[in-house]
Amino acid sequence: MKRLIVILFIIISICGCANSNSNVDIYEKVMKEGIINIAMEGTWSPWTYHDENNNLVGFDTEIGEEIGKRLGVTVNFVEGEWDGLLAGLSVGRYDVMINGIDITEERKKSYDFSNPYAYMRTAIIVNKDNDYIKSFDDLKGYKTANTISSTYAQVAEKFGAEVIAVDDLTQTFELLEQNRVDATLNAEVTYYDYVKTQNDEKIKIAALSDEANLVGIAVKRGNKKMVDAINEILNEMKSDGTLKDLSLKYFGVDVTK
Repeated sequence: MKRLIVILFIIISICGCANSNSNVDIYEKVMKEGIINIAMEGTWSPWTYHDENNNLVGFDTEIGEEIGKRLGVTVNFVEGEWDGLLAGLSVGRYDVMINGIDITEERKKSYDFSNPYAYMRTAIIVNKDNDYIKSFDDLKGYKTANTISSTYAQVAEKFGAEVIAVDDLTQTFELLEQNRVDATLNAEVTYYDYVKTQNDEKIKIAALSDEANLVGIAVKRGNKKMVDAINEILNEMKSDGTLKDLSLKYFGVDVTK
């Protein structure tokens, strides 16, 4: 009986700790510990990727570094596959996620978002010899390659495509060029970066969305103080030209307006 009581006490204590941790104010935690844990893929050029020396670089990577510097804390990047990153944010595994995340009404139910810091049109990317997909309506009945929980996968499914799940951008283009899928949906600038860096002229853009997606930084829901601090830094970066300079460096165009 005593042993049972002790076990129950331990379980209650653990649950209590878990509940209290789940309600931690992210901003207060970051400032107290002096470290901000930033989640990103590390495989999506030019947003976040590894260069020839295996250094983590990219548009979002440098934005994360600027946020850490301007907060006065150390940045700890945590890399992972897209499908697990937002889930990890929900349970407090990371403090923020910076990974070219589209702000959607559905995601706003689970996460707080910064103000948009980039604007992206969605591209349908196909092989050069593909002449049967020319619009989003043409996706019906065909296969696309995308990370399964991305907005690109959701758009493809909305137009009737069968989405083949992939882990990252490299695998996406491998499936496309091997003709194992008919298309992939991604950010327009991601296509231009891929063609430039891979010297690849075997693919093309078949169509572009009329409206741009809004890109923001995600924080676990209920952390207004952290979001306000990030927004203040993003506004500073816009005012002093840092955000535009980073965009030109990685995209060749200003995607911040």
